Order: sequence, then structure tokens, then C-alpha cells
Amino acid sequence: MEEAVKILIDELRVKIIDTLNLEDIVPDDIGEDDQLVGGELGLDSIDVLELVMMIEKDYSVRIDNKELGAKVFANLRALADYIQEKSPGLSN
Repeated sequence: MEEAVKILIDELRVKIIDTLNLEDIVPDDIGEDDQLVGGELGLDSIDVLELVMMIEKDYSVRIDNKELGAKVFANLRALADYIQEKSPGLSN
């Protein structure tokens, strides 16, 4: 895996925990290929909305429709790949 994506995945693990105030969850609990919405983390549509706002604020990346959101939030790797591709502040 590309090093920049790995760093972004590690960063996103921490941001997800902080943004959603997930207690009893540590970054290593969130696997790269684990389902985010409806998976073991128990994320719901409100959580996704909070994450969308964090991603827009921190990475200047918009996720502006439900179909895109379902694809992007499939797992941590899909989210990181999308941010890496669309963020003007990250090298592609």
C-alpha cells in the first residue's frame, strides 16, 4: 500500500474516534476493510453526517450525495482513497 494512504488511514482512525467521541475504541480497533456504517462500530446516518462535515473541514473534500457516501464510507480504505484522490492539500 502506498505510504501516503497508510498515513492517511492512521490519521482517519484517530479523527473518527475523536469526531464521534467513540469511547472504548482505539485506532487499532478500526480495520482498513471493516464496514464503517452498520458494522462493529455501529455508525449510523447521524455519525456519517458528522464525518462528512469533518472531512469537508479538514480535507476540503465534499461528499454531497447518498450514493457517493455509501461508496466512500464502505470502509476505511475506500474513505482514504477518496480523500487522497480529491483533496487539494494531499499529493496524488
